[in-house]
Amino acid sequence: MKYLVWISRIIVGVLFIISGLIKLNDPMGFSFKLEEYFSPGVLDLPFLTPLALGISIFVVIVEVILGVLLLIGFKPKFTVWSLLLMIVFFTFLTFYSAYFNKVTDCGCFGDAIKLTPWESFTKDVVLLIFILILFFGRKYIKPLFSPKTNWIVGGVALLACILFANHVLAHLPTVDFRPYKIGANIQEGMSVPDNAPQPIYEYAWRFMVNGEEQIYITEGDYPTVDGEFIDVETTEIQAGYEPPIHDFTIEQEGQDYAAELLEEDKLVMVIAYDLRKTGGLTTGATNEEIEAAQNEIYPELKKTVDRAKQKGYKVIGMSASSSDMANKLIDTYGLDFEFYFTDETTLKTIVRSNPAILVLSKGTIQQKVHYNDFDELTF
Repeated sequence: MKYLVWISRIIVGVLFIISGLIKLNDPMGFSFKLEEYFSPGVLDLPFLTPLALGISIFVVIVEVILGVLLLIGFKPKFTVWSLLLMIVFFTFLTFYSAYFNKVTDCGCFGDAIKLTPWESFTKDVVLLIFILILFFGRKYIKPLFSPKTNWIVGGVALLACILFANHVLAHLPTVDFRPYKIGANIQEGMSVPDNAPQPIYEYAWRFMVNGEEQIYITEGDYPTVDGEFIDVETTEIQAGYEPPIHDFTIEQEGQDYAAELLEEDKLVMVIAYDLRKTGGLTTGATNEEIEAAQNEIYPELKKTVDRAKQKGYKVIGMSASSSDMANKLIDTYGLDFEFYFTDETTLKTIVRSNPAILVLSKGTIQQKVHYNDFDELTF
């Protein structure tokens, strides 16, 4: 039992630290995933939506710290009980998502490792087994260091997590795992290779044969049946290739200009997925708070945009907000560019800042900055 506990201790500790650090690198992305869980179609907890970012930061820091405490053997009773409660909750959550097909990606490892709902649930079940071994064998968990050293290690880990979270929120994730990272080409990300796997479907055909309803299964061919056709049900049994970038459009009045704009040699994209949430504001922000945030950010954005236009760059805005809101912003701050419509989820995926600026050449992302770093752009 002693050796089994040691093995479980290392596996659980390392996995919690890795999983926590990946999400801590992008707490904004994890908060978007929590908002999805809190939505009416899933857990129906809308009152938690404004708190999603705070909850995401707290959860991922706790995840990392528990992993550290487990590895050094500090406060084993508290650590193991906390791990058990956390994994029971997340096992329920991933089962609920998988069984009812509510959230297609749990976000357990951020954008670094994508897991299907059932893969997420399986992962949590395996972790639950290891944590139960730790729970029943917690007497074998011995501290690696003296109490004073353990306190120092735990305190340093907590401080490092807080500082790291503050850094990535004030700028951008240190490591970008998404398909819109610097150096990526958007057109290439949307393309499908010629030899890409195609989806496989199963067709359940219902016929009335001799007064009885019968079902015939095929992979697409219409069955030869001496009976009256009723209907057919189609089920995807194997997914085909999905390009890393999909649902990417740059629309204006219902027309998509993405192909044309991505051919520009010098293109600046001003990304603002929701103009009411400027500067990290949450749902329910007052008009005064919105105005204050915009007054702090958009004058600097205008200077940056004007500088880019002087260097011959074409500048466009991309937002999921209404054209009325966009036009009001343009008039208020004298912005010399037009806004196009792009899906909000796509914009949130492109960059974890609202607003942000991307610099592209022929569809390749050359620079990407948070609104706090507009002055770092080079044109």
